[in-house]
Amino acid sequence: MKPPALSVAATDADADAPAIERFCDMLWLEQGLARNTLSSYRSDLRLLARFLRAHGRSLDAATTSDLKDYLAHRLAHARRGSGRGAFSARTQARLVTVCRRYYAWLVRERLRPDDPAALLTLPRLPRTLPKTLSVAEVERLLAAPAGEEALALRDRAMLELMYASGLRVSELVKLRRDEVDLERGLVRLIGKGGRERLVPMGEPALEALRAWLRLGRPELRKPNSGDALFLSARGTAMTRQNFWTLIKRHARAAGIDARLSPHTLRHAFATHLLERGADLRAVQSLLGHADLSTTQIYTHVARARLKALHARHHPRA
Repeated sequence: MKPPALSVAATDADADAPAIERFCDMLWLEQGLARNTLSSYRSDLRLLARFLRAHGRSLDAATTSDLKDYLAHRLAHARRGSGRGAFSARTQARLVTVCRRYYAWLVRERLRPDDPAALLTLPRLPRTLPKTLSVAEVERLLAAPAGEEALALRDRAMLELMYASGLRVSELVKLRRDEVDLERGLVRLIGKGGRERLVPMGEPALEALRAWLRLGRPELRKPNSGDALFLSARGTAMTRQNFWTLIKRHARAAGIDARLSPHTLRHAFATHLLERGADLRAVQSLLGHADLSTTQIYTHVARARLKALHARHHPRA
């Protein structure tokens, strides 16, 4: 096949749209996949459908050869620099995964007799370890929001809570006041896929939250603030971007040169627990991971740090 541009009109693939939507509905109902994951899957299938329609094929009647041609096209498109960013191994893996799920669903629903994606192979993914901080660096970061002003109290409470409970940034900024139980020291979360979990927090986080709720939040609260736990300077609910800005600012103030991500404190939470002997299944539950293999990446981080400590301090290292 001669690869066309990926900007084929959306109407060319409209015939496949109902099946794609039914498939996404099934994933949401049966597997509780997160909205962002469903959005990515839907986009992947729409692009594939447009490619196939441009060659007189349909999504539901695609062959293994058609799917391989599309993967090759996407890779060549990215290498020419005309695609939407690099077609990385992870992007390839996601595309193969969504094809496998989609065509397995068609077979299950008896909408076709064979699975053309069954012979597609997943690319080898590089092992990337999450960026994390040492205990000393975390202590400096948590101490960075100095003072008793409302914004300092808010920042201290957010950083303490994220490190104490291993929350995702999206979970942190969406927290409502009634989802934090200060009496029992628990946070109730609705995480990815709508899964609910209860996560404990320690006394430093509780103290920071009490101070924020008593002294800081009332100062920033506006009539339209709603029940959001954490508020911006304008009185609106915090966003991921707000949090990303504040954690970078406090990292600079704490003299931390390591490249941070919005989830740095979540990664530190998991790594430090495992370094001190926490059970992997318990950490999985605290983080809200559906699959244990997702949590296992932190065991590699812990081992790498322990090896470095051994090499630095042991006389026979």
